[in-house]
Amino acid sequence: MLANFFVPILDDGWRFIAAFAGVTFLAALSGIAWLFWPLMIITLWSIYFFRDPPRGVPQQDNLLIAPADGLVQMVTAAVPPAELGLGPEPLTRVSIFLSVFDVHINRAPCAGTVDVMAYRPGKYLNAAAEKASEDNERMAIAFRRADGRVIGCVQIAGWVARRIVCSIKPGQAVAAGERFGHIRFGSRTDLYLPPGARLLVATGQRMIGGETVMAELDPATPEPRAAVEF
Repeated sequence: MLANFFVPILDDGWRFIAAFAGVTFLAALSGIAWLFWPLMIITLWSIYFFRDPPRGVPQQDNLLIAPADGLVQMVTAAVPPAELGLGPEPLTRVSIFLSVFDVHINRAPCAGTVDVMAYRPGKYLNAAAEKASEDNERMAIAFRRADGRVIGCVQIAGWVARRIVCSIKPGQAVAAGERFGHIRFGSRTDLYLPPGARLLVATGQRMIGGETVMAELDPATPEPRAAVEF
């Protein structure tokens, strides 16, 4: 019954929640009202930020699903990061901007094997800036599907988010929609579509990580699929 009323909390978030709650408790004991109420708001916000709601993941193999919650900030042709090994030709890049109010869990866009993981330190520009894809701190991950196609996904830190967490390892098999990490306190996630993928989202559209279908592979001979809410 409790699951119907309370959203699960990310394990990594409990220490932050406990720290904020502890300071708030001390402020309450001190009787300093002007300090207590802002700290209480921060504590409640931290619980909200680290929520980890369950998602209904589409199971059709020819679909690519959103790797993060947030707003599609831009769709453009861009050369993927060299460390992904996707070649020098531009691919369609969909950039999802995560505000501090979005769920920050990253999920695998498809089933496959972790082919590449490459961390690169960098700047902390506003994650909404186009140069953030090149200049900011990032973790680039390549998922190799069973059919051999490789899907690139990049976690990008922003000026508020300065901690990229990635819980998977090279060679690990992942399921579509499986959690693979998060970025703390506002960030961006880029998804690089393989040649021939049919884009199904547009700039300004809101994504639900693990649920929203972003693209369809092999559009000439698509597999039947159930209706999906966008």
